[in-house]
Amino acid sequence: MLAKPSRAHLWLFVPFVLMLGAFCLAPTYWVLVNSFMADEGGFTLANYKKILSSKFYLIAIENSFWLSLYSSFLGLLIGLLATSSLRFVQGRVRQWVIAFVNMSNNFAGVPLAFAFIIILGTNGAITLLLNKMGFLNGFDLYTRAGLTVVYTYFQIPLAILLLYPAFDALKDDWEEASRLLGASTFDYWRKVVLPILFPSLLGTFVLLLANALGAYATAFALTASNVNLIPIRIGALVAGDISLNPNLAAALSIVLVVQLVMVTMINQWLMRRRRYA
Repeated sequence: MLAKPSRAHLWLFVPFVLMLGAFCLAPTYWVLVNSFMADEGGFTLANYKKILSSKFYLIAIENSFWLSLYSSFLGLLIGLLATSSLRFVQGRVRQWVIAFVNMSNNFAGVPLAFAFIIILGTNGAITLLLNKMGFLNGFDLYTRAGLTVVYTYFQIPLAILLLYPAFDALKDDWEEASRLLGASTFDYWRKVVLPILFPSLLGTFVLLLANALGAYATAFALTASNVNLIPIRIGALVAGDISLNPNLAAALSIVLVVQLVMVTMINQWLMRRRRYA
């Protein structure tokens, strides 16, 4: 039997609680309080009314949501295929691939935007090559479609790292048993693999969505304010010389948090339905 933690062991959680309060709870509380504050002081709902009545901010919310949704789905799909392929790679090759994926997961922000400008920008190396071959006609990296490509790129390594441990739950004997029972590869994935990986897939999708919704540096370096997104609007309201309005930025941040909470609640609802089905 496992021994019950003593009071002395509970003191080990104090640094964790302090860090959680200082870097998570306190900033969230500050943002929440200031989202209901007027510029001259006092409680108000004007910030939320302005967001909900302004087509400009509603388009930013819509663009951020759909961009995050598309890139998260594509990143999850490609990450799932890549992770399943890693099961057939042994030895140092797998270790090198995992190390490369881990390094790629940290390659984001302005360096990633600069790399894509070099290869897929208007005069990028790959852009010029594919245009001569008759591909990529009309593709523009500095639009929402271009951002979807960039976002999907930095979602893939994170999806692989999150899904890689989940594949340890799959046993080789199960595939052999399904073959003996006459199941095809498609049946094995549909009836065995995906049901087992379903919780991990949902959890990974939520994390990818949160990762994309909060991305700022890459989108700003690529498009500045040409694409209307919530993180860019928040940055303009916090650091802008003309449109400085931190309270409105706090309200937009809460809208972003609400989107994440809603996605998480849907995820938990699907998990409960799956558990009791």
